[in-house]
Amino acid sequence: QLQLVESGGGLVHPGESLRLSCVASGYTLDYYNIGWFRQAPGKEREGVSCISSSGGHAAYADSAKGRFTISRDNAKNTVYLQMNNLKPEDTAVYYCAARLLVQYECGLPKYEYDYWGRGTQVTVGT
Repeated sequence: QLQLVESGGGLVHPGESLRLSCVASGYTLDYYNIGWFRQAPGKEREGVSCISSSGGHAAYADSAKGRFTISRDNAKNTVYLQMNNLKPEDTAVYYCAARLLVQYECGLPKYEYDYWGRGTQVTVGT
């Protein structure tokens, strides 16, 4: 049973940075694509970024391009989301999710993913 646990969220001011981590247990992440999603109050859960099982492909939502960077360390069974220049619009619960490898490229639709963490809160404001 694959389990995912997010960490690294918190309260920051606009323009500051956070680094989110997603640690997997139960199975190695070597064979899973990983996605980061977020959900703000009253809004649908949306894909932010994803990375292929090998780390060779990554994708970003338009809102994340140029500010966020996804990476993974399969040896540590961990994926990261570096978030720079945070804006109030980034406020949301951030989730990581895993999809058993079916293709080398990852995708952002949430329905593609099978396993989910419980989320970590990111709040950008004062």
